[in-house]
Parts: sequence; structure tokens; C-alpha cells
Amino acid sequence: MLNIILFGPPGAGKGTQSEKLIDKYQLTHIATGDLFRKHMGENTELGQLAKQYINEGNLVPDSLVIKMVEDKINSASDAKGFIFDGFPRTVAQADALDEMLEQRDMPISVMLALEVDDEELKTRIRLRGKTSGRADDQDDAKIDNRIKVYKEETLPVAEHYNKQSKYRGIEGVGSIDDIFGSLCAEIDAINQ
Repeated sequence: MLNIILFGPPGAGKGTQSEKLIDKYQLTHIATGDLFRKHMGENTELGQLAKQYINEGNLVPDSLVIKMVEDKINSASDAKGFIFDGFPRTVAQADALDEMLEQRDMPISVMLALEVDDEELKTRIRLRGKTSGRADDQDDAKIDNRIKVYKEETLPVAEHYNKQSKYRGIEGVGSIDDIFGSLCAEIDAINQ
């Protein structure tokens, strides 16, 4: 089973690349952003709690995120593999994910980290905000806070998977197809 963590800061291109990887490798997509929007749209208790944190530009607490992810994994028992997009965001989430997957004998295969500098990220997020209508993508203070939170709370997850020899850094600037080619080369190298 192929289990990939697609990693990187907000605006790095995870959503764009995950769609292409899902099609090529027939993976089940687990994007915490999608899970949050689903729960918020359905106005579930988890969704109401998540919305409060997101609106402030902060990370949703691990316990809420892990519950949503576990529900998704349990509902996809016929999956050929998973691509985790925007999760795990903390070392505690990474530990919980590793434990959850080990219990199912389907560990993480690789972490593919899209590497993009801060100014490019800000430009991309603002552009996404204009096309998606997401207010949080149009507020510079919230954008700056999201990048700061990523560096302080999420970036340590990369070291967690580096210690397991599963981290692969990928240049996240260039054409969508070139970046996709680099991602596929890494996946194919470990999936032989």
C-alpha cells in the first residue's frame, strides 16, 4: 500500500499536486481542509469547533483533526493507498497517524515536501483568495500568521519523517507539470 504525506506551507501547491497524484496512483485523498469544510458545512459539532480556530488563523486542535482523519480512513477500507494533504500538521498528529497506520499494517511510505519561499507563498495565497473568494486568503495579517504557525508548529513534522528516512524535499516553484514530474520520480523510486 502506498501512503504519501504531501507536505508544505500554505500556498505551496499541495491541493493542485494531490489531484494529479490521486489520478496517477489511484489513491484516496485525505485533506484536512476538505474534512473541515465538510464538517463545517454540515454544521457538526466538530465542524463548529474547527471553524472557530480556522477563523482566527490558528490550527485546529490535534484531537479534532485526528478524529476526522480516523473516520475517513475507516470509511475507505478498500483504498489502494492514501495521500495525506495538510495532515499531519504537528508532531503529535504525526505520532498519532503513525500509530493508527501501524495498527492497520499500512505505514507511511514517503513524505514529499514542496519547498517554496515566503514571498512566493504570499503571492499565491492572495491570488487563490481572489479566485476562491476565501476571506482568510485575502487578509495579509492572517496569511502572515498562517506562515508563522506553519514554521513554528508544522515544520517540525518534516524532521519527524526525516528521522525515519521518509522525507523528500521537492522544489515547489516551476511549472505544475515539472513539479509533478519530480514528485512522481520520488514515488516511483520508493515504490519499486
